[in-house]
Amino acid sequence: MDLGRDSKYLVLQGGGALGAYQAGAYEALHKAGIRPEWVAGISIGAINAAIIAGSPDEKRVDNLRAFWDMVTSGPRTLVAQTGDVMRKWLNEYSAAYNMMAGVDGFYVPRSMMPWQYLTDSSARISYYDTAPLIETLNRLVDFDLINRGKTRLSLGAVEVVTGNFAYFDNHRSSQNSEPVVITAHHVAASGALPPGFPPVQIGDKYYWDGGLVSNTPFQWVLDERRTDDDICVFQIDLFSAKGRMPEDISDVLAREKEIRFSSRTRFNTDEAKKKEKYKKALARVLSPVPEEFRKDRDFRFLNRPEDLGAVTAVHLIYRRKTYETHSMDNEFSRLTMEEHWKAGYDDVMDTLNSPQWLNRVIPDEGFVSIDHHRQAAQS
Repeated sequence: MDLGRDSKYLVLQGGGALGAYQAGAYEALHKAGIRPEWVAGISIGAINAAIIAGSPDEKRVDNLRAFWDMVTSGPRTLVAQTGDVMRKWLNEYSAAYNMMAGVDGFYVPRSMMPWQYLTDSSARISYYDTAPLIETLNRLVDFDLINRGKTRLSLGAVEVVTGNFAYFDNHRSSQNSEPVVITAHHVAASGALPPGFPPVQIGDKYYWDGGLVSNTPFQWVLDERRTDDDICVFQIDLFSAKGRMPEDISDVLAREKEIRFSSRTRFNTDEAKKKEKYKKALARVLSPVPEEFRKDRDFRFLNRPEDLGAVTAVHLIYRRKTYETHSMDNEFSRLTMEEHWKAGYDDVMDTLNSPQWLNRVIPDEGFVSIDHHRQAAQS
């Protein structure tokens, strides 16, 4: 199939240190010649999305690599093989170190001195300062390029006072039809997970991490896409709703986090498929209605403008290793980053070489999902 026949979109879930999986996945897509016209992200997905949309084509992978090298530390490989118990200990040590010392180019712990509470309101409601992230984003991301709108960018966040979900979008916003001028603060707002990180002020409002309400922008992309476009959405998720039965408290905490932040993405994909099929069927049923009945209130309600373009959803989900614990999203060792990056790269390459992708066609029924790992597990 000609890859240029449908528009390519990229949807990136939140997940902290696991976000290196998305960077590796993007490198594979980039190598395959796939250039997303629209990138949407939440939390770490928003950071990856901003780097992609805010970099020239030839520097996108290099800038992703620069970010992930900056925020990770330690060796890239181990000099000797370790079992799961030793590797779990190493990962926990790394996460504990990050908790105490912070992460270069991302966040630093507050001093917790009394005068800081008196002079800095953010210190009273968060444990870390994310000013280094603002500096990193301004160095790596060309926000002028983003705001020229060549690549559409959407970043999900939650307004602290109202609890309302919002998207900062360089084509339009969820509050009105005007595009938002995206800055590093919009990106940081999408990843301001409390109580670790402070809310970020945008205008007269304050925002927290969008993952508090929904950790994936998949539905936003479906609802906001242009009429009649055939689209292919690459949905790169970092938490799996399906997992293993826990064996200890560490497993319980990890599994709880997976369920909480997975946003039931496979379920939502299945529901989106049902919704798209319903919309297409309704359009076919209403099409022959005579003109004299078209002014009827019920007809006008049912015949609201709908997107008639077909949707292909390519779903990729990071699969947690047995030695990864509930600290997996705060474990910024370079060794683990490289493993996550490679896992994302390999999963995309496996998908692009699978019969589901190689034999795909624009779906007549309006929606088809490609989930290579799910298909392999069922075969």
